[in-house]
Amino acid sequence: MNGSPTKEALLAFLIVFLILFLLQPFGISEYEGSRFLICLAFGLVTFVCSMAMDFFIALPLQKRAKPWRIWHQALAVFVEILIIGLCNFLLASLVFNYPLDWASCLEMVYWTIIIGLVYAGLSTTFSYQKYLRGQLDALLDKTTIQQEGIIATIHDNRVRGNDLHIPLNDLLYIEAQKNNVAVYYKDGNKLARKEILSTLASVLSDLEDYQNVFQCHRSFVVNLNNISSAKGNSNGYILELGGGLAAVPVSRSYVPTLKSFIA
Repeated sequence: MNGSPTKEALLAFLIVFLILFLLQPFGISEYEGSRFLICLAFGLVTFVCSMAMDFFIALPLQKRAKPWRIWHQALAVFVEILIIGLCNFLLASLVFNYPLDWASCLEMVYWTIIIGLVYAGLSTTFSYQKYLRGQLDALLDKTTIQQEGIIATIHDNRVRGNDLHIPLNDLLYIEAQKNNVAVYYKDGNKLARKEILSTLASVLSDLEDYQNVFQCHRSFVVNLNNISSAKGNSNGYILELGGGLAAVPVSRSYVPTLKSFIA
């Protein structure tokens, strides 16, 4: 849906073919002909149905439903599974002389849904990860230029402490550590660290004018502008920063706020 239609159709084909060929349900184990070919036929029907669903239904709907949400994806996959079940039922009726009645049809659709849960889970997960990466890329493209040349100041509360002045685009993240905070930033291609006497609340106050500075955990503040990738789910994320220089967690309670930044 959000990914490549051909890749998703091939994934559906592969899952159906392997499950049928390895487990041989629906009377396939008793089929007198080539079991490989009949499993291949069910896989090809699945592939064609998946491609047709993407090009003639899902893609036109995506142009109307902006933004395309995760529940849109899940619903589209469910409808796709129903279509695949009906078409494979017609093929089973032709090959195995299944009776063309509602009971047999519902049984085939039921088992197609069971098998399809594997595909649905993989497809929805992959699509959501791609959506998240796309939204992050859009956010970073938009804000990198806006923050170019901006110098942020983080105050050191020691009596003779030296405030940290840092290009905002070099800031990676800040971590609370007992009575201090550790500021991590890019120094060329390396990760640099400076510890100052402050609190996370004070740091957020110093950086409140910069929209990309985001508290992602009770102990972490991150510069969204330097996120390279994000992995996880509704329970939390791990954000990779600076092309692999560092990684920080997003705790579950901050996930909705993160999504509001990138939606």
